[in-house]
Amino acid sequence: MESMQKKLRGLLLCILISIPCWYLGKMFPLIGGPVFAIIAGMIITIFIKDKSKLKDGITFTSKKILQYAVILLGFGLNLSVVLQTGKQSLPIIISTIGVSLLIAWGLHNFMRIPTKIATLVGVGSSICGGSAVAAAAPVIQADDEEVAQAISVIFFFNVLAALIFPTLGVLVGFATNSGEGFGIFAGTAVNDTSSVTACASTWDSMFGLGSATLDKAVTVKLTRTLAIIPITMVLAYMGAKKGNGEGGKTYSLKSVFPFFIIYFVLASVITTVAQSMGVGAEVFAPIKTLSKFFIVLSMCAIGLNTDIIKLVKTGGKPIVLGFCCWVGITVVSLVMQHVLGLW
Repeated sequence: MESMQKKLRGLLLCILISIPCWYLGKMFPLIGGPVFAIIAGMIITIFIKDKSKLKDGITFTSKKILQYAVILLGFGLNLSVVLQTGKQSLPIIISTIGVSLLIAWGLHNFMRIPTKIATLVGVGSSICGGSAVAAAAPVIQADDEEVAQAISVIFFFNVLAALIFPTLGVLVGFATNSGEGFGIFAGTAVNDTSSVTACASTWDSMFGLGSATLDKAVTVKLTRTLAIIPITMVLAYMGAKKGNGEGGKTYSLKSVFPFFIIYFVLASVITTVAQSMGVGAEVFAPIKTLSKFFIVLSMCAIGLNTDIIKLVKTGGKPIVLGFCCWVGITVVSLVMQHVLGLW
């Protein structure tokens, strides 16, 4: 009880900041609530002289609430539907994820980019933006400034993708009488759900396709989300293996295992079983909404723990990394679709 009281002030501050950011995200979906929240947090923290009484609550929000957000995200996944309709795009998804992680690893070594930043940008770019960063951050024990750096980089290229890709789709020759080809492209080459939605909806409106492109893109995007599971497992294993070689300490896989991912999988299974028994998807809508709000809430806390001046000063190399991952994913998505005869 006393522990919760110590966390209450910081938690309430995060909630007060997050509510307007949530609504701003609704008004400007291309930017999204998490980005508004992280920026608001970084600005507001400049004017807080003493955060000692807020620290416990802010830390709880940035760490635990972030994990709760990932768990609740599972209630948005019907595994049978995702696997059935997403298997067509699976080779493209695997290829884009592989290329992004390879680029992140290569530039991490070549440009001496900090390991955790490179990991978060590579994983976030290749899988599902903020949700992937939220899942990976606690596994690799990234601090709030590293998370903020990765989210900022990924957001920047998300916006570019949403603005540029519909025109690019016309130039490369995607069919304009179907949402199939461009939907797969948007679902594999754009990482954050809000930007995938914006990009696919633009294509639908450009060519009067209703919601055909959007439906395809979102399904592909959800298939990519499942990659959170193996990626976090691999990161946990690598963390334990690396830790055993440092400072004479011994780490077991259990000590770094992302147990919240088990709950994420369990939530997905519950959703899948329930819907197979006739429960409507709308039943899970409030939980999905809560998951999205939790991400906004945790991003606000991360912003409050971030030095915006330091973030700007150290942002050059992560931006280069994000750009290279973005270009690599885009090119591989297009090439794979062409090879597979999808456009």
